[in-house]
Amino acid sequence: MAVLIDTVARPARPRHPEKAHRPDQPVLPKPDWIRVKAPVSAGYLETRRIVREHDLHTVCEEASCPNIGECWEVRHATFMIMGDTCTRACAFCNVKTGLPGSLDPDEPERVAAATEKLGLAHVVVTSVDRDDLDDGGAAHFAAVIRAIRARRPSTTIEVLTPDFLRKAGSVEIVVAARPDVFNHNLETVPSKYVSVRPGARYFASVRLLQQVKEIDAEIFTKSGIMVGLGEQRNEVLQVMDDLRAADVDFLTIGQYLQPSRKHHPVLRFVPPDEFKELAAIAYAKGFAMVAASPLTRSSHHADDDFARLKALRTLRR
Repeated sequence: MAVLIDTVARPARPRHPEKAHRPDQPVLPKPDWIRVKAPVSAGYLETRRIVREHDLHTVCEEASCPNIGECWEVRHATFMIMGDTCTRACAFCNVKTGLPGSLDPDEPERVAAATEKLGLAHVVVTSVDRDDLDDGGAAHFAAVIRAIRARRPSTTIEVLTPDFLRKAGSVEIVVAARPDVFNHNLETVPSKYVSVRPGARYFASVRLLQQVKEIDAEIFTKSGIMVGLGEQRNEVLQVMDDLRAADVDFLTIGQYLQPSRKHHPVLRFVPPDEFKELAAIAYAKGFAMVAASPLTRSSHHADDDFARLKALRTLRR
């Protein structure tokens, strides 16, 4: 029997195969207020070592977060569970797209061990979209929450979930595990969903956040959007109203940054003063907490923000 050995080198699979043949988009030069320092500190290197040691993914790396140097310097990593490959193909996101592998049953324990090793008082856990799973990965989220609680009971837990679109019962599974914060990002205004977030449905995402409060009113809810994608100011204000109607506690607003020329272009860099104006309006509309700045991201300063949320709730009772 002849054995054939393929010695022809194959090119690496593109990170975003669905974008590979799209025309390049223009890239606007970044203004001074977007600049960040390169991640080179000893704290950053130690955080990276712990993440690698536990064979975990982080959204900090996979999504090319501009705050990775600042956050990892103080050992704040946001874990991304269920693999590094997403079943969606959002126009803004740098996470790899394609067909994911099977779930790793040991991952919840590794996340818990890394949380302990990093000494996190508050941990943020997010994931890729897993439309291939019957529950969208809800049971895996719950398993991670339970594993962290078993190993480090004092750590508060924030989850940043996908939308579990057409996955009946999934929200209930995650809420039953009782995370301290349930975050689900709307990402952009409804008119931009077709071009920016085509696999999602705006009102399904709003309804998900509303369901969390209906099931367990004690869980803080949180959502975020990006600006600079071509949205209008009145649309941003309408998103605020929709989230308040769903009783969402915490809103984040940050500048969209284009990962590559194949991604949706930045149409505008919003100046810092405008973020301050949006924050003031959001507070006036009733949000308990608002984080709005060019470099605001969902898990940026999440530990400090959660402490403030708890204090505010205590004061109001």
